[in-house]
Amino acid sequence: MRFYKALSFLLISTVLFGCVQYHSPERSTWSSYLYGASFMDMNEISRTAKKPIYLGDGGKVVSADTKTDNSALEYGNKQENDNAIILNYMKNLEYDLYDALRKPGISVQRAGTEVVVILVRDALMELNVADISETGSDTLKKISKILKKYDATFIEIAGYTDAMNNQQAEQALSFDMAQRVGVYFSQNGIKPTRLFIVARGASRPIAAQDDIGRLTNRRVELRIAPVR
Repeated sequence: MRFYKALSFLLISTVLFGCVQYHSPERSTWSSYLYGASFMDMNEISRTAKKPIYLGDGGKVVSADTKTDNSALEYGNKQENDNAIILNYMKNLEYDLYDALRKPGISVQRAGTEVVVILVRDALMELNVADISETGSDTLKKISKILKKYDATFIEIAGYTDAMNNQQAEQALSFDMAQRVGVYFSQNGIKPTRLFIVARGASRPIAAQDDIGRLTNRRVELRIAPVR
């Protein structure tokens, strides 16, 4: 009887309030969600090695079929046409992410043919708990929806921390954040074979190591690259 009352309350709460607070699944299950993901930096060599695996998993490459505006294409010049198609594809991805993620602690920028999304930890995670917050879940759900639309891409998920006294702790915390985001993406329809998951600890700070800068350096960066 108590079980049915609890279930009824859960269903009513879902109807009235839209959703139940997200919690990452048990850590022991993460490997199943991330099966097929690569735990290394995303670079030209690793993307080339991963491409046939992703294509075998039903993945796509950026092609003329993904382009909506053919005005920039040059007749007969395949290399220039391919570059124009990729640039347009990634530009549209950048615009969609920018429009969807106008929130404090989040930035979207494009570097050549790649798009980078910076998610400060406080915009993504619970304050004093190692879990994704309600606001962070909403943000990641929007990102997941867009990444499913632009599915001819690889995604590097890199976790970062501020400088700590223990380098092993830095690596562990940054890896925890990156994996949680990867698990969330997998739960929301992103193929793990698209993912590169890395922990970079306190390397590559983007702010000073003062009280305010530390909050900025605790972050997850998504680097999105086209599958060529």
